[in-house]
Amino acid sequence: MDDNALVNIPEVLLSSGQRMPLLGMGTATSPLVGSDEIKTAILQAIELGYRHFDTATLYLTEEPLGEAIAEAVSRGLIKCREELFITSKLWCSDAHSDLVLPALQKSLQALQLEYIDLYLIHWPVSSRPGMYEFPIKKEDFLPMDFKGVWAAMEECHKLGLTKSIGVSNFSCKKLSDILEIAEVRPAINQVEINPLWQQKKQMEFCKANGIALIAYAPLGGTIRGSNRVMENEVLKEIANAKGKSVAQICLRWAYEQGVCILVKSFHKERMKENLDIFNWTLSEEENKKISEIPQSRGSSGEDYISDKGPFKTLEELWDGEI
Repeated sequence: MDDNALVNIPEVLLSSGQRMPLLGMGTATSPLVGSDEIKTAILQAIELGYRHFDTATLYLTEEPLGEAIAEAVSRGLIKCREELFITSKLWCSDAHSDLVLPALQKSLQALQLEYIDLYLIHWPVSSRPGMYEFPIKKEDFLPMDFKGVWAAMEECHKLGLTKSIGVSNFSCKKLSDILEIAEVRPAINQVEINPLWQQKKQMEFCKANGIALIAYAPLGGTIRGSNRVMENEVLKEIANAKGKSVAQICLRWAYEQGVCILVKSFHKERMKENLDIFNWTLSEEENKKISEIPQSRGSSGEDYISDKGPFKTLEELWDGEI
């Protein structure tokens, strides 16, 4: 990849009529990274061609992202904010019908923006208002009023504060429940997807219902981190044969499934490597090998169960879809 080449990332047309870049940069960090480091990384990403950025109230990265956007415009890295696709998320403690709009307005203020491109319900659970912490304490969980919360999301959309609305970490069952009551259908479900957790049922359901999928943790590892994907022998074998990294194999596989991918690296060389997935393909045999990898979920959701939440098992959180 040419050091000076600006990569044009393919886009997908959402049900809302928006176009979304199929590769984006995530900004969740664990442990937390300083605001200056995040801002610098986002500016480097924009210079390389990234145009899709994913944040959330919980991540504490809305402010540095907003500062980076303002600086990118002032420096001429982009002509205007409209060149970017910005996502944020509603945290569980704001997942109450009367708190959704104020939460989005607070996010917009932190981002220094008049609107965002996509607003997601972060998890299909609510918690006691005013508590922005993770993991959520068992006593702070509350049942979500899906109808009321989704109606409030729709109001945010009607007001023009977000161009599209959607969900994150929703099972097919919970997505079906939203579709039954929605006037504005969810454009997106953002879930964990990688070669070791391929989410084939989600892919089929979302495709049938015109919902785009965004993959987080495409290289494995979520809340507590894991190297299961990067150390997988099948993926390493394919990577060696193609002269690519295991990360590139994972990203190219997800891209070939028609899934939008969120990558997360603040290192310039890895940012460039993550972009270098669009001018080559996986063979039919390589795709077959990946499809046969034994499936097991990473760590996403585990901090919502047992003594920390209302769900006794991951199956209960995910409506048996595991």
